[in-house]
Amino acid sequence: MEGLFSIIFTANFGYAILRVTTPILFASLAALISDKAGVINIGLEGIMLSAALAGVVTSAFSQSALVGILCAVIVGILLSLVLAYFSLNLKSDIILTGIALNLLASGGTIFLLFLAAKDKGISVSLKSMVAPEVTIPLLNKIPVLGQILSGHNILTYLSLISVVIVHFFLYRTPLGLKIRAVGENANAADSVGISVKKVQYLALVLSGIFAALGGAYMSMGYVSWFSRDMTAGRGFIALAAEAMGRGTPLGTFVAALIFGFADALSNVMQSLRVPAEFVQMVPYLTTILGLVIYSIQQSNKTKKIRRK
Repeated sequence: MEGLFSIIFTANFGYAILRVTTPILFASLAALISDKAGVINIGLEGIMLSAALAGVVTSAFSQSALVGILCAVIVGILLSLVLAYFSLNLKSDIILTGIALNLLASGGTIFLLFLAAKDKGISVSLKSMVAPEVTIPLLNKIPVLGQILSGHNILTYLSLISVVIVHFFLYRTPLGLKIRAVGENANAADSVGISVKKVQYLALVLSGIFAALGGAYMSMGYVSWFSRDMTAGRGFIALAAEAMGRGTPLGTFVAALIFGFADALSNVMQSLRVPAEFVQMVPYLTTILGLVIYSIQQSNKTKKIRRK
């Protein structure tokens, strides 16, 4: 235990938390935007995985990280439009459609990787580009704090800025108001002339963009290659983080940090000869505990309302 605490209370561990929180935070913001419009994007896992592959393949062939990220975002948008079309136009169940998208991405990415590079499971033959790391002047000179906050991948800083952007968008813009109105009462929004379907389409597209950025970070920031199912459930963890954050950008950010802490802790435990099975369980155990706490809070809240 002493060895574990000596590692946790260090600047390097703080740095690691932000690093592993990045894809969860992007996906959590994606879940938040779609949820605010009354549509649950269960396909986050599949979108992230597909975007991760798109980023690796296109950046390898173009030798440009920017092109890779842009192509990853385009893939995220296209998959979101597919999800929106099937659920909003064809009236399929959005949960089942999202699950189908996840399953398709799990196997489809391996097939496409083999077609593109003849690699099986891992993109060993592709020289993928990596998004640059940014050293913040002055901040990097501050003891401890500078080691934690400076020198991260540019997508990590974009994820942190996105929390502010999403908050401003949802609560300070007319479009954000429409999204929240549709999510709270679609019939009332429709009665005042808001096109519910268009708003939900847009919300899913924005959700796809953020999820794609999280996927691009996984293969072009966290590591520099693509591997089978490399998102490892982060899309589903993001749904839990959004629920725990009570549907607010700041709360979602805090919840994502908690899951990021659990993920970073599991990485640290690997170096302490803790059984691999327990190490792999930590992030998912944290997710279950978080959902249990959330459910208890919601139950208590409902009981208080009934008493009034």
